[in-house]
Amino acid sequence: MALYDFHTFLKSLQPHTLLPSYVEKEDYVSLNLSLDNEDLKNVDVGSVDELKDYVWHVIKTNNGKVAYGGYLEKRGIYKRSDYFNQADPETERNIHLGLDLWIEAGTTIYAPVEGTVHSFKNNTNFGDYGPCLILQHHVSGFEFYTLYGHLSLESLQDKRTGDRVEKGQQIATVGTADVNGTYPPHLHFQIIKDIKNYEGDYPGVCNKIDLEFYKMNCPDPSILIQPFKK
Repeated sequence: MALYDFHTFLKSLQPHTLLPSYVEKEDYVSLNLSLDNEDLKNVDVGSVDELKDYVWHVIKTNNGKVAYGGYLEKRGIYKRSDYFNQADPETERNIHLGLDLWIEAGTTIYAPVEGTVHSFKNNTNFGDYGPCLILQHHVSGFEFYTLYGHLSLESLQDKRTGDRVEKGQQIATVGTADVNGTYPPHLHFQIIKDIKNYEGDYPGVCNKIDLEFYKMNCPDPSILIQPFKK
């Protein structure tokens, strides 16, 4: 499948909103968590409380309800965990492959397009996804996957592989810091073309060596987030 064809197909879709209808387009506030953000120099991004305070300061200052961003963002928030191999700058995983939606824990998440439950798992490494759900989609001859990370534990209850999911169906809720890998509450949303043999998990952060592959396999998720459709 050519990347151009896949992008054109994704752009042609009319997805349902991931978040509840009370979150309108003007409620989305851009958030920069990159290493280049000077505002983060005085924030301990390894601290859940300090990072949460910063995120909500940005949201409230801009009269928003949710902060978004992070695709291909090089971040420092992963240095707190050995899981991201920070000892070697060549293999350190610090480039974010999804789009984050920072919002209150318990917020409902909806399927943007129809599909089936591919897999789910509670990924309990420090700094990992915590509860994670992956949907498989077959639409107009195209197959792809969407990943939802940092969910509540309740989001995985009663899930079965192969279950049908309708467009706009509630699929999960946002988890709290004590279950979501120890982050301020947010949804990690990611598109995956070829998931290989992964189940309930897929890299959401990569190193610079593998970046070109992941850019091809994980296109910008905003293409399936309704308020960002052009």
